[in-house]
Amino acid sequence: MHPSHRQLISYVSDIKERNHSSAAALVVMQNDKIILEHYEGFHSNAESNEIGINSMFNIASARKSYLALAIGFALYEKKLHSLDDLVSKYLSTYDNKVLQGTTIRHLVTHSHGLNERPDGLIYREFNAGERWAYRGINVRIMTELFKHLYGYDFTRLLKERVFSPLGFEYTDWSTEAAKKLVQVIDNPDSKADFALYPSDDGMGSNLHTTARELALWGNLHLNDGRHEGVQIVPKEVIQLCTSIQSLEYEDTQLPANGLFWYVQDKVRNKSEIGERVPQEAYQILGNTGPLLLVIPESRLVVVRMYNKRYNFGGDNYLHYLREFSNLASDTFSMNG
Repeated sequence: MHPSHRQLISYVSDIKERNHSSAAALVVMQNDKIILEHYEGFHSNAESNEIGINSMFNIASARKSYLALAIGFALYEKKLHSLDDLVSKYLSTYDNKVLQGTTIRHLVTHSHGLNERPDGLIYREFNAGERWAYRGINVRIMTELFKHLYGYDFTRLLKERVFSPLGFEYTDWSTEAAKKLVQVIDNPDSKADFALYPSDDGMGSNLHTTARELALWGNLHLNDGRHEGVQIVPKEVIQLCTSIQSLEYEDTQLPANGLFWYVQDKVRNKSEIGERVPQEAYQILGNTGPLLLVIPESRLVVVRMYNKRYNFGGDNYLHYLREFSNLASDTFSMNG
C-alpha cells in the first residue's frame, strides 16, 4: 500500500476514535475502479458485529443528493418549469405570507430563509435569497412538492429508474431494525438506540447504504449518468444537480450549491470543501459522518462513513471537513 493511502486511512481512524464513533469505512474510486477500501469497528458501541462491505450506514442529510436527483428529473421532464418558479405556484399547503417569494432555487440552495419551530410552526428568518442557512424545512417542502408533481414518492422514482439499473442491493430507506444496519450513536456513554423513521417516503432520516454503493452513486454523477456504458440518468439531470445553482450572496464566503450538493468554485471560508480541492468538485455530507466527494478533474470519488451523530470538531467542524477533502484530493490528484 502506498504511504499516502495509509495516511488517509490513519486520518479516518483517528477521527473515528476522537469522535467516539464505533465504525468507520473508506472507499476510493478512480477511473471507475475501487483503488482503496478500508473498514473497521463494529455496528454499534454495544455489539460485536464487525463492519464490512455490506454494512449499511445511516447517511442522514447526505440523502439530499438523492432528493436532488429526483428534482433534477422533475426539471428535465418539465414537471417543474424553472428553478425560479415560486413554490406557491405548485403547493397551496403553505401560508403564502410566510413563503414570501420563495422559489425552488432558494429551497435547493439553502437560501430560502425559512425555519420551523418544535411545534411545527414555519417562520421566516430572513428574506428569500438574501443569505444562506442550513435548515431542514426545505427537504420536507421539496419532498412534498415532488409527490404533488408525480403522484408518488421520489423514493419510488429512484428505486425504479436508478437503483434497479445500477444493481443496488444495499441502498434503502430502512423502516425496521436489521443486523446489516449500522446503528447511530447519539451519546458515547449510552448504547446506540437511534429510532428509525417508520416510512420509506423520503421524509425521514432513514436512508441507509454501504460505502461501496454510496461510491457508485457518486461515480454515476461523475460519469454524467452513465454506468458501465449505459446512460441510466440523462446527462442534463446530473449537470443540473452538480453545477452551481445558487445566487451570489453579499457574504462571498458562504457556500455555493448545486441542487443541495456543495460545489467548489473558489475558496470560501464557510464552505465544507477544502481550498486545495479543484474547481467543479462537489460534495454531500450527513451529520452522522458520511461524506461523498467527487472530483471530476481527477476522475475521483471518495466516500467516508462513520456512525456518530455530529461530525467531529464542534463549532470548528468545517475545519476537519476541509482537512479531509484536502488530504483526499492531495493523495489522489497525482494519479488522475
